[in-house]
Amino acid sequence: MTGSPRSQSKVGLLPGDFGSLAHGRLPPAEPGTLFVMGVGGGMRVAPDAGFELVFGRCEPDVHVCVGVHDPHVSRRHGTITREGDRWVLGNAGKLPIRFPGGRLVLGGHRAELPAGYTPLFVVAPGEEHLLEVRIATRRMTPRAQIRHEVETSSSTGWELTPDEHLVLVCLSQRYLRQEPQPQPLTWAQAAAELSRLRPKERWTAKKAAHIVTDVRKRLSTRVPGLREEEIAPPIGNTLNHNLITELLVTATIVQADLRLLD
Repeated sequence: MTGSPRSQSKVGLLPGDFGSLAHGRLPPAEPGTLFVMGVGGGMRVAPDAGFELVFGRCEPDVHVCVGVHDPHVSRRHGTITREGDRWVLGNAGKLPIRFPGGRLVLGGHRAELPAGYTPLFVVAPGEEHLLEVRIATRRMTPRAQIRHEVETSSSTGWELTPDEHLVLVCLSQRYLRQEPQPQPLTWAQAAAELSRLRPKERWTAKKAAHIVTDVRKRLSTRVPGLREEEIAPPIGNTLNHNLITELLVTATIVQADLRLLD
C-alpha cells in the first residue's frame, strides 16, 4: 500500500529485526510520532503526515501485519489515524482488539490511543495477536532517547530476577515468536532448553516450575487469574497462559528478549 507523496516523506519503515517498541531504541522523532510494530516489521508516522495506517492479516493490503497465519483475523483488521492532536484506533474487523487492563474495542468501534507504549491484542479464538504501538511523548534525540529508555525501563512491567526473566522468556517463547495458537512450553521442554543455554547449571522440570510458580504467586495478589481457585477445571495450561499474557501486556517480557535464547 502507498500514500500520497506528501505523506510518504513523513512515513518510514521499521525493519523486522528492529525489536520491541517497549524498550527498543527509537529513531529521532518529534512528539506525537506514531510507531507501530507487527509481524515482520512496522512503521513510523509523523503526526502531520496525513497518513492512515492500516494493519491486518494480508500483507499486500496493509502497512503492518498482525495474525498472518490466523484466518480469524481480517485481511484489513483496523486503522490508526491522526485526528487533531490524537491518534485514534479503528477496528474494521470482526474480532475485538484488547487494550491493557481488559478494555475491548469491538468491530466498528474506535478508541483514542494514549501517549507512550501500548500493547494491543487482536483477540482470536484460542489465541491473541500482539500489535505494539508507541507514541512519542517528546522530541527524541539520541541523548534524550537514552534518558527516555531509562525512564521506561524503570516504570514498565513487573520486577523479575535474571533467573526468573530467563525462565519466563523460555516458557513464553512461542508467544514471543507469535506462533499460531501458542502454548507455554512444558516443564520438561523448558528444563531441556535451559540446560542447553546454561550447561553448567542443574536445570530440572521441578526447578523451572518452582521459579515460575513463585512469580505467579507473587503477582496473584494484584493480578486476577493466577490462582488455582480462580480457574474452573480442567486447569491445564491456563495459569501459565494467564501469567504470560500479563507479562506481555505489561511489557515485562518483549520480543527482543528472544535473544536470551540464542
